[in-house]
Amino acid sequence: MYIAMIVVFVLGYLAIALEHPLKIDKAASALVTGVVCWALYAAMEHFNVEHGYEHHLLEHLSEIASILFFLMGAMTIVETVDAHEGFAVITDRITTTKKIKLLWIIAILTFFFSAVLDNLTTSIVMVSLLRKLIKDKETRWMFAGIVVVAANAGGAWSPIGDVTTTMLWIGGQITASAIIVNIFISSLVCLLVPMIVLSFTMKGTVERPEKVTGIHTHEVQVNDRERKIIFFLGVAGLLFVPLFKTVTHLPPFMGMMLSLGVLWVVTERLHHAKEYHEKQQLLVISVLRKIDTASVLFFLGILLAVASLQSAGQLGQLANTLDNTIGTSEASGVYIVSMVIGLLSAIVDNVPLVAAAMGMYDIGGTGFFVTDGLFWEFLAYCAGTGGSALIIGSAAGVAVMGIEKIDFIWYMKRISLLAILGYLAGAGWYILETTLLR
Repeated sequence: MYIAMIVVFVLGYLAIALEHPLKIDKAASALVTGVVCWALYAAMEHFNVEHGYEHHLLEHLSEIASILFFLMGAMTIVETVDAHEGFAVITDRITTTKKIKLLWIIAILTFFFSAVLDNLTTSIVMVSLLRKLIKDKETRWMFAGIVVVAANAGGAWSPIGDVTTTMLWIGGQITASAIIVNIFISSLVCLLVPMIVLSFTMKGTVERPEKVTGIHTHEVQVNDRERKIIFFLGVAGLLFVPLFKTVTHLPPFMGMMLSLGVLWVVTERLHHAKEYHEKQQLLVISVLRKIDTASVLFFLGILLAVASLQSAGQLGQLANTLDNTIGTSEASGVYIVSMVIGLLSAIVDNVPLVAAAMGMYDIGGTGFFVTDGLFWEFLAYCAGTGGSALIIGSAAGVAVMGIEKIDFIWYMKRISLLAILGYLAGAGWYILETTLLR
């Protein structure tokens, strides 16, 4: 059963990657993979005296549900702003049609927004913006791929920008000030290298869509006051989430639900005097009916599958194998282990990999494993940015894939090499910096 779980996971992964040739939606493959992996784990546990699989499943389900509710809340807020044409507040100020200039604007905005919000929310917001700016699907996919790279790079240097960095911050492995100071330049290099390459290869201009290509068609017109109110309230709601988490120590999805509830109340009151057919598209209840449920279920399946491998021990064994094979008593070993974990996070979710690493090493130790030690800082960078190598390697990538329907193979051909070049360049900068300056 132990080996069978790995086989099922690999086959499910291939089915997701070959979604278009197989003509099977990735959400279906992910759900089957997740459930079958847990079924095999349950069958394996039946041979033990104590059955812990149900407890493990419910434990993981609480974490998975918090991510899914966070995703649904962020998508709903973004789409409500979209329904009110709120993104025109930004898009109307972006006047350039030159591809490379627009790409730099989008990438820099994404990089810094991701550090303040988080890479998942920022990706959802920026892809919604791209739909207002770019008509051609192939060009929009290219920009969306860079959004994934920029969002993950921006999230890596902020304690609230990526879930793994947040885990390390809460766990005491890193401090907020140290991660910002020591990882910022490496993360910036991770983005700049792909951008510089594209600056020499991407030419031409973009054509803006005549009509919005998003979920909403904007048949109902909103006035400028309503547009600005919902836009600024939506953005404030997203910015409020990390603040709410810092003050209350509640999970991020709670702050997202509060922001959504406030936005819901405001839209109801804002349009209460209008006729039903006029306000129907503008209310949150209508947006909720149009949320891409398939993407949420895809996320559920992927996270279930990874959680099963964590509970059954395959991921922990992998981490131990890395430690025993490479070793972490020298700085070179720390660099290699962290970089391997980063690249593995493109295949397997970075959360359980980082969790396994946190369980392997005691922060009360000495050397590379103290608070703000070499291992934890470099792990934060690698786990945060390595997932960009594949589109399903990060929460940001999964969200963008679901919204834009980006093909897995297309991403591998067009974006993966750029993302890996950026990842290696940022890692190289960190190693050079720590070797020479620290």
